[in-house]
Amino acid sequence: MKDKDFHCCATCRHFKIEKKSVGITYFCSRLGYETKTNYKFDCWNPKEQVIKLLNKRNSGIS
Repeated sequence: MKDKDFHCCATCRHFKIEKKSVGITYFCSRLGYETKTNYKFDCWNPKEQVIKLLNKRNSGIS
């Protein structure tokens, strides 16, 4: 079974969703430009919920 990869923009604290009249855009508040949910950058700073999932996975708890 392959491990889940949590490292992506959608799981980062800087990831913002902007609802506009023409649709939804995804934005990185740190980098200052539009992104996509599955993009990966070195500045990734996971959300608290993701940190808990990573800790749970690393401790071997199912």
